[in-house]
Amino acid sequence: MSVPNLEENNGDGNLSQVRHVVLILSGKGGVGKSTITTQLALALTHAGNKVGILDTDLCGPSIPRMLSVGRPDVHQCDSGWVPVYTDSRKNLALMSIGFLLADPDDAVVWRGPKKTALIGQFVSDVAWGELDVLLVDTPPGTSDEHLAILENLKKHRVDGAVLVTTPQAVSTGDVRREITFCKKTGVRVLGVIENMSGFVCPHCSECSNIFSKGGGEELAKLTGSVFLGCVPLDPQLSSSIEEGKDFAELFPDSTTFSAISSISHTILNSLQTT
Repeated sequence: MSVPNLEENNGDGNLSQVRHVVLILSGKGGVGKSTITTQLALALTHAGNKVGILDTDLCGPSIPRMLSVGRPDVHQCDSGWVPVYTDSRKNLALMSIGFLLADPDDAVVWRGPKKTALIGQFVSDVAWGELDVLLVDTPPGTSDEHLAILENLKKHRVDGAVLVTTPQAVSTGDVRREITFCKKTGVRVLGVIENMSGFVCPHCSECSNIFSKGGGEELAKLTGSVFLGCVPLDPQLSSSIEEGKDFAELFPDSTTFSAISSISHTILNSLQTT
């Protein structure tokens, strides 16, 4: 693994032109948090915003593949690391440890202090430039990485967190602990998204509840949080992610994109009223 070293970080300088910072959290793995992060980012860019994604899931950096950006070299400028842009207009920027691995199959076998140090560099040393929203994709749980993110963002600010769950009780129970984490650390909860909420038939577009439904909405009510909406399991979305294609561009009239777009607008409106 080749991780560039900078002599010192730039404090708040590289975040000074970032208007809003939003954490994407989940209490457990497998709920589609990275999928939600990428789709929110794409929806926001399609609405005319400049967006960045900071992928801090160090052991499972899947977002570069989801956005089909491969493994380009990470360059440095006077302000630090230059993020990788996913489009020619440079409306969507990304930084991930996936760009720093010598081999995509390398496992990140690091203890907490080394993870914390890299997250510190990611927060302070990436030259994001002007962004409307920076989405921070976090690993599951409430571990060292989360505390490192918050500590390093103190000089700037975190506008809030979006929590991703699936409908089942085992998932909503873990997300309830994530809400407790937000309260203890002073992070505003922007709302809860229920992912994998039903299954969209690829033939008739009917949505069937193959798991259960309503767990996310009930959790939001119990914790006094905003329920942002449901995103169903959609084969078209899954295939778009697998192929690294822009779902919003391919299926702008789908009910799934409509749900994601509505959620992104709600989040943006909430940010603009703070």
